[in-house]
Amino acid sequence: MKFWWVNHKKTFKHEFGGGYIWSPKKNTNGARNPFYDNMREVQIGDVVISFASEVRGIGVVTASAITYDKPNFGKAGENWDKAQVL
Repeated sequence: MKFWWVNHKKTFKHEFGGGYIWSPKKNTNGARNPFYDNMREVQIGDVVISFASEVRGIGVVTASAITYDKPNFGKAGENWDKAQVL
């Protein structure tokens, strides 16, 4: 079992309320990001600590990571390219 710290910033309400964590696969300049790469390392049973200005929740991973289109975050996610998803 591992512990993961997730900084949700503007998308906390969408992700926490929807029971998922989402990130792009790459930065806007196309470079890899170790924080995004770590999303693929999460295993069932791992603990996730959700931070958005303060610790707002603690959860347990119930499914493996999959590639998925960017959820509709409204203006909160407008800086992320739809093609760069995880």
